[in-house]
Parts: sequence; structure tokens; C-alpha cells
Amino acid sequence: MQRGRFVVLLGAICALIATGCGTGSDNAVPEPLPPAPPGLNAFYEQPVEWGSCADFGGPDDRLPPKAECARVTVPIDYARPDGPTARIALSRLPATGRKIGSLLMNPGGPGVSGLSMISVGTRTGVAEHFDRVGFDPRGVGSSQPAIVCLTAQEADAERAEPPLDNTPAGVAAAEADNRRYADRCAERSGLELLGHVGTREVVQDMDILRAVLGDAKLNFLGYSYGTRLGSAYAEKYPQNVRAMVLDGAVDSSQDPVQESLRQAAGFQGVFTAFATDCAKKPDCPLGTDPNQSVARFRALVDPLGRAPAATEDPRGLSYHDAITGVQQALYTDDFWPMLTQGLSELRGGTGDTLLQLADLYDGRGQDGTYANTQDAFNAIRCVDDPRITDPAVAARQDSEYRRAAPFLDDGKGSDAAPLELCASWPVPNTSEPHRVSAPGLPTVVVVSTTEDPATPYQAGVDLAEQLGADLITFRGNRHTAALVAGDRCLDRAVIDYLVELATPAPGLTC
Repeated sequence: MQRGRFVVLLGAICALIATGCGTGSDNAVPEPLPPAPPGLNAFYEQPVEWGSCADFGGPDDRLPPKAECARVTVPIDYARPDGPTARIALSRLPATGRKIGSLLMNPGGPGVSGLSMISVGTRTGVAEHFDRVGFDPRGVGSSQPAIVCLTAQEADAERAEPPLDNTPAGVAAAEADNRRYADRCAERSGLELLGHVGTREVVQDMDILRAVLGDAKLNFLGYSYGTRLGSAYAEKYPQNVRAMVLDGAVDSSQDPVQESLRQAAGFQGVFTAFATDCAKKPDCPLGTDPNQSVARFRALVDPLGRAPAATEDPRGLSYHDAITGVQQALYTDDFWPMLTQGLSELRGGTGDTLLQLADLYDGRGQDGTYANTQDAFNAIRCVDDPRITDPAVAARQDSEYRRAAPFLDDGKGSDAAPLELCASWPVPNTSEPHRVSAPGLPTVVVVSTTEDPATPYQAGVDLAEQLGADLITFRGNRHTAALVAGDRCLDRAVIDYLVELATPAPGLTC
């Protein structure tokens, strides 16, 4: 299953931010901060020392020139607050006008750095009234310690491996690869960190961030997996929420099999929409008959399982990278022209554009180094979700996934399939699927896109129902939209809600 995530393409500081200075109007008395949970006062009351962002960000991150960065200390294990600690990386752009508070922002993943999120909402009421604050969840990006499983050379080698079939030998080889990867993660990251990188801990970190940023109540904008963080925070701390926008919803009541099959159908739907649009052009690399698009696509990518396509980069374009690059381009229709170009190149025997898209997805910088996006995704997913350890369930999921997304079916399925990576993970999962319940939560807003490939529309409908949230429907072929798709209808409703707490019109569709 591919991760559903979002990527941004794109004053004076109080000495003790935990005192709550700078919130509200100039003459308003700040709302007192709620008391810290027992034993955590030192974390909730720590000052934040903002400074240069020179040592923050991934290999190709570009933070705005006026950005400030800092790290905040949290316990790795909240059951042992006097034990080892982690440092959460933050970025900030201060409000340009009358400040309401901070807006904590997360792009999803899990495993994607959130530092560049502060570029979202520029030249809007969000930038005027909120300190925009991005953060790297524990183990991710510039937070310390970071999850580490593979070296850059090992990651390149893994991406270059040919696809395995579901023969007994292929299944055994895939499961051995998974065990090897899990062993490297345990050795290089440590079991203590791996056991405490899940949503359960991150929402507790978020409450510390709320307090040290000086906010009695949290303002939060979360995309994709960020909606899981938001809903889990709302469930644990409903009384600490002021405003929350959740876009590209993850429905925590779904088990991993349900979620992966919904996502497969979502990607197939957007692939079909892309192929239909492409077919209107006489030079479409998938031909002019959308009904033949899957067969034509497979004819382009299947030979890569035997030999990579030539690229200017000496790595070449592997089969896995071609599939990853295509899926990256399906996250937003803004990438459809690039996808057409990539498939046209592949038809001609080269793979530069698709390799560029795959590198974007996997967090590989131009210097050949990697952000830890993929390693962090695996580690977080494996502690957030129950494991599939029954071979029969794994085989059924594989078969149903191929039927739901035929453009991703390499034709190598059988009545068996390898157990996924999490079945070999060295620490137990810390969360289980459940319906979210947050009594006392103020009105929050869920945005769901009709043709979202990674977090399909119905998940947003379901999450809004569980939270008692206002639902905004966005019509489009993309993953997440609020403040990033350039839609005035949607953005106006989200900004009015965040700034004025004005609820969207019932049934609003943009």
C-alpha cells in the first residue's frame, strides 16, 4: 500500500513563550493555559529558543528566508518522563498582524517533514492572524533522534531490485527482505525509539507544543495522515481545541486491509481520469482509447522488470521507480502534464522524468542523500496499525488489490502473497482501529475531495460524522486542496473558520 500523503510544492519574540504572550488582541487578557499533566511540568513550561533554520530541513528543502526554527524537548516514553528524551523540530513565520495564536500544521505521510508547511496560507488572513508553525513529528526529518533504517546506497539498491512474483520462492524472498529491513531499523534506530513513534505519542507532543507556543487552545491544520493526528488529538484533548481543519481524511475506524483497498480504488479512478484526459490528445502515450489505457500502460512498464530504462542518471529507471513516479504524479492533476511527458519518454526508451518523480516521492535529494521519509513511514505505520500475520489474509488482500487497481497489477499474482513488512516488525503496535469519539469537542471542519486517490472521499464523510464536524466537499482530482489548490470558494470558507470560527454553509461544495 502506498502512503497517502501531501507535499507542499511550492517581530519580537517573548522570552518565555509558555506565558501566552502575544495572543488575542493587543488589549485582551490571554486565556490561562491549562495545567500540565502530572510529571510533565518541565516539558510544558520550557522556553522556545527561536533562531536560524540553517541546520533544519531535508536535502532539497527550501524554507522561507524569514523562517525561524527551534527544537522542543519531549519524553520518548510518556510513561517514563524522567527517561530518554527526543527533540521536536519546529519552523515558524510570525503573524503579520493582530495575532490570534499559533497555527500548528502537518502535511501527512506519516513520515513527511512538516517544516515547509509554513509556506501555506501566505498573503491570507491565516498569515495575518496566526504564527504559522510547522513541525517534524518525533523520529521524522530534523527531529532528534531520527528513524534510520537504510543508507542512501541501500535505498538506491532496494529501489533497483526487480519485482518478485508470488511463487513460493518469490514469497520467501520478499519476506526475507522484510526481515532484513526490520533488523536494520532495530539496529540503527533502537527499539525504544521505534516503540514510541506512533500517533499515540505524537498527539501528546502536540499538546506540549501548544503549551510552549503560548496557546491555551490548539489551532491545527492537518493534511492526509495529519488528519489522523488531528482526530486523535481531538479525542484525547477535546477541551484543548479552538479550531481544526482536517483535509484528506484518514478514517481511523478502518483496518489496514479496508484502507488499502479503498486507496487502490482511488488511484485507479484517478488513473482512469488521467487516461481519459490524455486520450483527447493525438500523441497520448496511452493511446486515444481510454478503454485500452491499462493494457498500454502495462506494455510500457512491464519490460522494466527485466531491464531498466536509460536515464541521464546512471541508476536508470527501474520497474519500482516507474510505478512510484506514476503514483506520485496521480496525487494532483497539476502533475498530469509531467506524467504524460514521462510516459512519452518511456515509450521512447528513456525514463528521466519518471525517475525525477520517484525521487520526489522517496525524498532523494539531488546530492544523492535521502530524507528519512520512507523509513519513518514504515516505522510509524507499523506501530499505528494491527499486523497482518495470516498468510490467507495477505493473499486475499493482494488479490483484491489487483482487482481494485488493474493498472498496478503486474500479472504475477497467485493464490499466495508475502506477509507485509509490519509482520516482521520488532516492536508491537500501539494503536487499533476504532471510531473516534470526542465529547465536548468544538466544531471542527473536514475537507474531502471527490476524486482523491490516496484518501478517498468517503473516508472524509465518515470522519466528519464521527467528529460531528462540518464537511466541505471539494470537486477535483487531487489529494488535499485547502489553501493549496487555489480554489477561492474553499479557501474563503477555511480562512473564515480559522480566523472568525465561522462555520461553513451546510453542505458546502467547492
